[in-house]
Amino acid sequence: MLKVLLAGGGTAGHINPALAIAEIIKEHRPDAEFAFAGNPKKLEATIIPKAGYRFEGINVEGIQRKPSFENIKKNIHAMGCLMKTGPRAKQIINDFKPDLVVGTGGYVSGPVLRKAQQMGIPTALHEANAFAGVTTKLLSKKADAIMLTVKDTKNLDPKVMSKVTVTGLPVRKAFDSMSKEQAKEKLGFAKDEVCVLSCGGSLGAMTINESVLKLLKWYQDKGIVVNHIHSYGTYAGYKDYPDRLKALGIDFENDSRRLISDYINMPVCMAAADLVITRCGASTLIELEAIGRGAVLIPSPHVAENHQYHNGMVLERAGAGKVIEEKDLTDELFISTVESLIKDIDKLDELGKNCASLYIKDTNDRIWGVLEKLIK
Repeated sequence: MLKVLLAGGGTAGHINPALAIAEIIKEHRPDAEFAFAGNPKKLEATIIPKAGYRFEGINVEGIQRKPSFENIKKNIHAMGCLMKTGPRAKQIINDFKPDLVVGTGGYVSGPVLRKAQQMGIPTALHEANAFAGVTTKLLSKKADAIMLTVKDTKNLDPKVMSKVTVTGLPVRKAFDSMSKEQAKEKLGFAKDEVCVLSCGGSLGAMTINESVLKLLKWYQDKGIVVNHIHSYGTYAGYKDYPDRLKALGIDFENDSRRLISDYINMPVCMAAADLVITRCGASTLIELEAIGRGAVLIPSPHVAENHQYHNGMVLERAGAGKVIEEKDLTDELFISTVESLIKDIDKLDELGKNCASLYIKDTNDRIWGVLEKLIK
């Protein structure tokens, strides 16, 4: 029996590729057994068990880079957690006895892969973004294989490039299982009406939440006929979002054209969408490419090396989306951009086709080709 330990988490951008890699391995090795290592306080602690996989918790906290008294306290706590990660990672590995360990990013993958490397277990990394993350850079020298989403990934040590394979980013099968018409019907939307999906990632994004608040009010005031799905995120600070909508007189609970929730079935909702409003995380953009949907892209400015902006510009240069940086974002610009697109079905179709043209269709085969060598 093949045993594979996957490590990654913090956001869906690290969790979903890990789930997709498990699916790829399972296709070729139905006998494979999987375990996922993640932070018990993060999203993976909910998503992984729901997907039917064994979950092993390991407490890891990120280091805050901006100097402040509050961040100093957080970093002291993070260092305390870090001192315990080595023994915990060894315990997980000894209990599960994996033949292969795969990291998909996030702080939690660091101690697990580092310990596996020390114990002589084959390790592979997958980097989703155009700028390699800190964890990838630290682990790449001793990793047996490195998989990249895009060819021109920046800031990797030239010495590790001999171990690199450009695979693209894996996408769960669920993103290729339903047509737009089927998805709209499943959600109770009319097939001939435009559907807009907005989300700021699994945790949500304040900027997108605020912009969508104004957009929903604009629909109502102008009598715009459009179906709109919005995920405001699981972050505790956004729990009052439904109350804020009601305070504006938006009775979304009794409106069949509105689906507003903290967390949604993303494959179904994206399949139903004619236009997507979102951040520029690598996982989200690859899902857009896999399904073929145009987008209004608002990259997060609070990420390392501004990598979301560079991710989003790949789509804009291909004519697959419109990037609006937060520094340029106004209610007027946002609403006018959305308005111009939802009133032009041909333009939406063109954006979707251009987006689909970017998708690397043999990603799964490329990933299996890399992992199969390590398994053997």
